[in-house]
Amino acid sequence: VLGIVKRKNKILVSKGYDKAKNEIFYRSIGGGIEFLENSKDALKREFKEELNIEINVGEFLGISENIFTYNGKNAHELILFYKEKYHIIDDNSESDAIWIDVDKFINKELKLYPEDVFKYLNA
Repeated sequence: VLGIVKRKNKILVSKGYDKAKNEIFYRSIGGGIEFLENSKDALKREFKEELNIEINVGEFLGISENIFTYNGKNAHELILFYKEKYHIIDDNSESDAIWIDVDKFINKELKLYPEDVFKYLNA
């Protein structure tokens, strides 16, 4: 489950690296859903674990099926997208999440995965 967090023309993303492709990429914040956990609770948990922030899960934007290769291994995921609002709990926490201008992804200057996220950026 991924949360799309926008501020003006920027989105909050985490940076990743695929060793097999030698590729730097970005992805919205989120992660896996645990057994018997609903997607909204999973998203809240992921933001808390990754960024130490509490979020209010916004509207459900859509779902995407993503088949891809990461670090040389095939992967398959279903992604639920939500619009997010959050407030910082601890200003001293460190994270790799950064605000990046959406145009850098639209212009293919930087890679944003999964590509279906572009459908929801203007929601």
